Amino acid sequence: MSSKKPNFPFVKIQGQEEMKLALLLNVVDPNIGGVLIMGDRGTGKSVAVRALVDLLPLISVVEGDPFNSSPTDPKVMGPDVLDRWQRGEKLPTTQIRTPLVELPLGATEDRICGTIDIEKALTQGVKAYEPGLLAKANRGILYVDEVNLLDDGLVDVVLDSSASGLNTVEREGVSIVHPAKFIMIGSGNPAEGELRPQLLDRFGMSVNVSTLMDTKQRTQMVLDRIAYETDPDAFVASCRSEQDQLTDKLQAARDRLKQVKISNELQILISDICSRLDVDGLRGDIVINRAAKALVAFEGRAEVKLEDIERVISSCLNHRLRKDPLDPIDNGTKVKVLFKRLTDPEVQRREAEAQKAKEEAAKKAKESGAAAGANRPAGAKAGAWSGIGLPSRR
Repeated sequence: MSSKKPNFPFVKIQGQEEMKLALLLNVVDPNIGGVLIMGDRGTGKSVAVRALVDLLPLISVVEGDPFNSSPTDPKVMGPDVLDRWQRGEKLPTTQIRTPLVELPLGATEDRICGTIDIEKALTQGVKAYEPGLLAKANRGILYVDEVNLLDDGLVDVVLDSSASGLNTVEREGVSIVHPAKFIMIGSGNPAEGELRPQLLDRFGMSVNVSTLMDTKQRTQMVLDRIAYETDPDAFVASCRSEQDQLTDKLQAARDRLKQVKISNELQILISDICSRLDVDGLRGDIVINRAAKALVAFEGRAEVKLEDIERVISSCLNHRLRKDPLDPIDNGTKVKVLFKRLTDPEVQRREAEAQKAKEEAAKKAKESGAAAGANRPAGAKAGAWSGIGLPSRR
């Protein structure tokens, strides 16, 4: 039996820096709320997501538990394990790779949330629960490719669980609640349809990707892909040290995250920008704060700077703004422009000069209009030629 083909290494993905950064920041702080990646086919969306899981550390789980329950943290324990833990029972543990669960387009709500065997519940008095994809994704990553083609109701169920960290299944008066704490990642092609604004807002970050146009990056990506297809194991082994370094960096960032500080002035600036852009709700404000702190932790620093906010604010807000189909400027650019207007002294100086020039021009126009009125012959109607200033005939 042949072994499973390894994923393409994350460190060998060329370009797409915004997408890679958004994915890494969600690993540092899963509370950011996931990533929505939209772009044309063949831009490396699914490759990057599948490669991400190889950067995550092994996790300790209770052996044989379908919920990937932690042996020490009751917040991410399944109902059976939690009951055994509360009784003081010793839990057998093992280590597994961080799970990556892919949600297929044809999945039903029962397949996603799980089902309860009503017959057993009624005849034997036991809650016979068949775990779904949300249970398998606990403490891992849930990836929904072509999320814009998935039924809105199913997307809402998944996003609710992602936000709350719990999945509730109720059938005929029988209820099961289990942990479903995962990083939610969705991808899709905008040409095939858009998500409703209510669903877009539930994703923490959103990035738009396009085909690589840089010749050097494009060529290197092709060469790497050919080498990978020729001998996947050897290619992955050749960049193992780079992968391990990035894994260690992510773990250090997770450990450092709680120590990262952000000033009150920067928090006020974040809320000011969200208010000026008419962002509904407070999710945008919260996500920017979290993403900026995750970025600082990832880069090994202790305090958020203005430049850190600038790097993450567009991907945190561009999917939360109302779209005008007639507006030639995309939402991400609007966010960047407003940020520059509020924070760049040079931009503020130019705008002040332009405003002053505009006011002076309006004042001159008003004065020239008043002078023309004074020279108008008595009884002449407004706008009528007064005979003054007639150009000479050549």
